[in-house]
Amino acid sequence: METSRSESLFTTMKRIERSAWFQGFIISIIIVAALTVGAKTYSLPYGIDKAINYLDNFITVFFLVELSLRFFACDDKRHFFKDPWNLFDTVIVIGSLMPISETEMILVARLLRVFRVLRLVSIIPDLRFLINALLKAIPKMGYIALLMFIIFYIFAAVGSIFFHQVNETLWGDIAISMLTLFRVATFEDWTDVMYETMEVYPFSWIFYIIFIFLTAFVFLNMMVGVVLDVMTRETAEEEHENQENNHHALVAQISELQAQVARLADKIDEKHDRKE
Repeated sequence: METSRSESLFTTMKRIERSAWFQGFIISIIIVAALTVGAKTYSLPYGIDKAINYLDNFITVFFLVELSLRFFACDDKRHFFKDPWNLFDTVIVIGSLMPISETEMILVARLLRVFRVLRLVSIIPDLRFLINALLKAIPKMGYIALLMFIIFYIFAAVGSIFFHQVNETLWGDIAISMLTLFRVATFEDWTDVMYETMEVYPFSWIFYIIFIFLTAFVFLNMMVGVVLDVMTRETAEEEHENQENNHHALVAQISELQAQVARLADKIDEKHDRKE
């Protein structure tokens, strides 16, 4: 009797945890939590500030209950914390339980409350997919970043050699020159820098055009291409995994049907033998 009750409770918790309305309610609470963090940055009347503190405490307790529900509704509790997103949620929720007044960890507690907004990523599957794809693309993006650094270094060395007499502040050494080139790559008043050097070197515009073409167009598109490639492969792998799961489920159903048919055939044979 107790076993059936525990199984029924487990099924109920699992159904609630996976329901669309519950997920939507969690997202709403996370948004409200983000608004409370933003509201605390303003000077508010005492009554409103007190109400926001009570609301913040309620949200913290709710997140703890929600995380506990997810844990008890998990089929394999030993692997619950092996999921990085579950571990992330646990750190944020437990960290939010820290009191934020009159403690040495007040800054850490406030930061963890700010980071509760990131729980939207762990709740919404599409956001998790984007973050996972971005993390998997980082190694390839690192090689592109290295190539960009080489281009920056070469152009900074050339700029420092030719333009340091034009403007010592912008082209005095290779480090300053790289900062100037970063300003050019982000299009922050880069024409002022170009026109200044063109007064001494009229064809120096070629230097800037080539640099901007490489950094702002070629390398940026390469970064986007890497992320899209990873996302495409992740989508293909997810579809393949879903097909495999559906195939295994279908095979299991067919096997169960075959077993039922076999048992039914055995019963029919037994009845037939008894009649004879």
